[in-house]
Amino acid sequence: MKIREFAVEQWMNEYEETCRYNLAETCVSSLTTGELLDLSGRREEVLAELDATPLTYGPIPGSPSLRRLVAGLYAAQCPENVLITHGAIGANALVHATLVDPGDHVVAVVPTYQQHYSIPGSYGARVDHLPLREENGWLPDLDEIDGLVTSDTKLIAVNNPNNPTGALIDETGLDRIAKIAERAGAWVLCDEVYRGVDQDGNGFTTSIADLYERGISTGSMSKTFSLAGLRLGWIVGPTGLLRAVATHRDYTTISVGRLDDLLACVALENKEAILARSRHITRTNLAILDEWVSSRDDVSYVKPASGTTALLRYDAPVGSYEFCTRLLEHTGVMFTPGAAFDIEHTARIGFADDAQTLRSGLHLVGQYLDQLAQE
Repeated sequence: MKIREFAVEQWMNEYEETCRYNLAETCVSSLTTGELLDLSGRREEVLAELDATPLTYGPIPGSPSLRRLVAGLYAAQCPENVLITHGAIGANALVHATLVDPGDHVVAVVPTYQQHYSIPGSYGARVDHLPLREENGWLPDLDEIDGLVTSDTKLIAVNNPNNPTGALIDETGLDRIAKIAERAGAWVLCDEVYRGVDQDGNGFTTSIADLYERGISTGSMSKTFSLAGLRLGWIVGPTGLLRAVATHRDYTTISVGRLDDLLACVALENKEAILARSRHITRTNLAILDEWVSSRDDVSYVKPASGTTALLRYDAPVGSYEFCTRLLEHTGVMFTPGAAFDIEHTARIGFADDAQTLRSGLHLVGQYLDQLAQE
């Protein structure tokens, strides 16, 4: 099997450990283990649980407690509809491996996380890209999806909230996608890894798993729960699908670590406090970013409705890899090149780290753009 290099991950691997201001980071500012224990209000009890945990395989699908807690993030799911995975990246890969065969037809929105078109393409599927357009607020044209889906479409892959744009498909839009898929008997895989930090309301978008019998939601502890180091995600969907997925998972990761499982339970038992923290960070920081963009004549964007990222369009006459590489060299600020998402003259910014890092980084980016304008 040959597969295209994962452009975003290649870029992140190259620079994220050495940059000074990481404005490419997509996770809400990470919690330490100590902060999680303090937030739980039962530090000594959790430490005792960790102390007593045998470091052997736990329940292969995930502990009953964890599956129950993940199911609680949805409106109409039970623990049997949850399978714990090695991050959302593992969840997505397993769904594609389970559903997609050579010659199958897949419709995937772009830009999105590259897994959702490169993996099915590597399996020999016919992948039609549905381009999201800036003039449409980076939202999918639902009539265009309807036109791409045929009687032999196997899977529609979407990402909500969207990475890299922060666009958010509302319940009406998701319901229309479900009806389009139902017409063809197709599955809908919705990568919902950024779910929980909408800019309005309680932060939670309706999940495709709650709207459609062939709807599959993937999520993780990484982004909105600030615990990427746990490497823990999940698939939520019909039990028959999860049994098929488990067959594939037996050949790859078997199970997640017991300590990861336990700490994820601690986090989800305190989900309201963690998500309140995440929403405070993302809403405060997006206001900072929005003020900065509004002050510039050479930068524009569609203001995100959710998530932790935005796609900035800049006016400088250089490609995005050159732009981001020179930005790093001159300022220590790290963006992600828009070309990694096949959208030139843009850069993805992650705005969910601490506010001071964001302010300092944006100030330096402004100085860099001013220098470019004088060249």
